[in-house]
Amino acid sequence: MSESAVLVDAAVAGQRRHRLTGNGRPLWSAAVLLAAALVAMPVIAVVVDGLGSLNSGSIPQDIGSMVLITVLLLVGVGVGTLLIGGGLAWLVTAYDFPLRKTLSWALVLPLAMPAYILGFVFLSTFDVGGPVQAGLRAVLGPGAWLPDVRTLAGAVVVLSLTLYPYVYLLARSALMEQSATTYDAARTLGAGRARTLWRVVLPLARPSLAAALALVMMETLTDFATVQYFNVQTVSVGVYLVWKGTFDFNAATQLSVLVLLFAVAVLGGERLLRGRSRFHQKPGRGEGLQPRRLTGWTRWAAALTCLGVLGLGFILPVVQLIGWAAGEALASSEPLVDPRFAEYLVNSVTVALLVAVVCAGLALVTGHAQRLGGGPVVATAAQVTTFGYAVPGAVIGIGVLIAFARVDGWLESAGVPGGTGLLVTGSVAGILVAYVVRFLAPAYQAVDASFAKISPALTSSALSLGATPRRLLARVHLPLARRGVAVALALVAIDAVKELPIVLLLRPFGFTTVSVWVYELARENFWEKAALPALGIIAVAVIPVYFLFRRSAGLQAGAVTHAR
Repeated sequence: MSESAVLVDAAVAGQRRHRLTGNGRPLWSAAVLLAAALVAMPVIAVVVDGLGSLNSGSIPQDIGSMVLITVLLLVGVGVGTLLIGGGLAWLVTAYDFPLRKTLSWALVLPLAMPAYILGFVFLSTFDVGGPVQAGLRAVLGPGAWLPDVRTLAGAVVVLSLTLYPYVYLLARSALMEQSATTYDAARTLGAGRARTLWRVVLPLARPSLAAALALVMMETLTDFATVQYFNVQTVSVGVYLVWKGTFDFNAATQLSVLVLLFAVAVLGGERLLRGRSRFHQKPGRGEGLQPRRLTGWTRWAAALTCLGVLGLGFILPVVQLIGWAAGEALASSEPLVDPRFAEYLVNSVTVALLVAVVCAGLALVTGHAQRLGGGPVVATAAQVTTFGYAVPGAVIGIGVLIAFARVDGWLESAGVPGGTGLLVTGSVAGILVAYVVRFLAPAYQAVDASFAKISPALTSSALSLGATPRRLLARVHLPLARRGVAVALALVAIDAVKELPIVLLLRPFGFTTVSVWVYELARENFWEKAALPALGIIAVAVIPVYFLFRRSAGLQAGAVTHAR
């Protein structure tokens, strides 16, 4: 046998041993387990504290109505965001009408609007003392009946207008990523656009829609400020009121256990929506779904529909905030921009960027480790990383405090004087840990939705050719899931900029973010003074949305040009 043949046989044998032993894969699985442990640590601390103090806490007597209202709110917001977000995603992808290109990215702008700001502006506009009802009573008479907006339905409308971009973003991403040959084949076989939508497009977008609805429901579950404006008492509101009103940490953690049960139900519902079916796509050279130009009144109806949603969810509150800020500047002799604004803005942006990078990186590693064949243990650990998003920020903050207090106790028992001291809970590190626990879920959902569209045959082929896990990630998984990673970065950055309870609880002395500043001003009803920093939050949150959609539009245009 020649020397070259011996070398080839040795290389093949080495590759076979590499595949059989899975050299390097346990490290990737261990990374997922560590991420799950990081998320589970404060959650478990809260659960243990809540279950261990059942006899010392006082559960609210109206807990039954809280549970019912929570369920109705979740269902209402889920249906509302699916209809609004999914409908708009299909409209701007399948049809061509005036302002379509601008609206395709502008429709995500409500994601940059904190829900509690939108809720307040909504009430100031449509409530009894607002201009809308005042105008209607001037026309219909002072005794005319008008619906009360401070109801569960009002909360559903406001939350749907704020959260629909989650569905729109992932649904539109799924439509853009769908294989060109799949859609062309359905159209070639005689299926119309409507039938292709129901029989081909929606099944392929099912993982993204399920992931988006899970994000929407978990965000709804954790809201405590917006729903209070509408006199809606959910379980999460009970957690906040008990903790903030009575400082009964035991009762708050007991209620948070109930919130966690809702979170488990939401995640289970997401898996049911995905089902056991798996849809993988094969790249093609056709142009795929091409927008059909609308004519006549339908083209303007489509544009007005998009503008109406955008106006209610973003333009109206921004105009109101600008009006408040302008009025405050004209009425006050003080400088327009508070000297503290720049410092607080830098704090908010720095924390948001750090958390976005960490969460997106952990989500990518988690999805990659699952594709390497981590088994049910890694799959379960990946699901554990999403639990933190369904727990109120205040409860996560309490969990971080409890968890690290116990770690300190263990370290002191092991002979480490002082444990960790205030290294975590007394610095910005505590905020970063709590943020990662809170926002790892949207990053994972976005990246996992992109991984779900990658055929396992690609991973198997790369491994069979001797690619190492690191090379597989860099050359195969990351390029194919890059759109999901970009979505993850944007979602986490936006949420981190708007986050409030975690910073309120864990911020060290002298550290303040813009969201805390807005909250403190708004709590004292200084909404005119809070208008400018609130606009700062919105402006910062808009930046990742803009660049995300600019990059998405470039990728889509490049793909179409290459296909032609």
